[in-house]
Amino acid sequence: MSDTSTDAGADIQPVAPIQFVGQYIKDLSFEVPHAPEIFDDMREKAPDIPISIDCSTREIKENTHEVTFNLHLEATIGEKAAFILEVTYASVVVLGKLPAEHVRPVLLIEVPRQMFPFVRQIVADTTVQGGFPPLMLQLVDFMDLYRRKYATEEEKNASADKEAVAMAKMTGGSVAGQNL
Repeated sequence: MSDTSTDAGADIQPVAPIQFVGQYIKDLSFEVPHAPEIFDDMREKAPDIPISIDCSTREIKENTHEVTFNLHLEATIGEKAAFILEVTYASVVVLGKLPAEHVRPVLLIEVPRQMFPFVRQIVADTTVQGGFPPLMLQLVDFMDLYRRKYATEEEKNASADKEAVAMAKMTGGSVAGQNL
């Protein structure tokens, strides 16, 4: 028996959902405004290091996007800045066929997740070259960042309600007059 059916998919080449075309440091700034005195201060006290991360994207051409990962941190001891580090790291990516509603989440969750190890290494290397111990960033939940940035007010309120109920259950308390 001969197979007369044609394989309609034989001509279609599989396309990866994300193809990284290039990655690069778009901007990098490192300052030690109170050197050399700050090094003595650091022997006595560890710095506080709040970190701010933001991701954005822009379309370059159809299915080709630049994703930008912005990180700002300012290590302080008391009121003195030990060091200030700002890095903007970017990637150019080509997206395969994705449903329209998945494009923004892929660009702002998955692509930054892939970029993170490179940014982490840049931060560690820069702090070492600046005379400080390497700063190893902890893992970042990019899905949580995305949800916080793009959730509607209704979704934010529902999330806050769920958190309140969970906390009340753990502590044996109540939420809005409800005993749990």
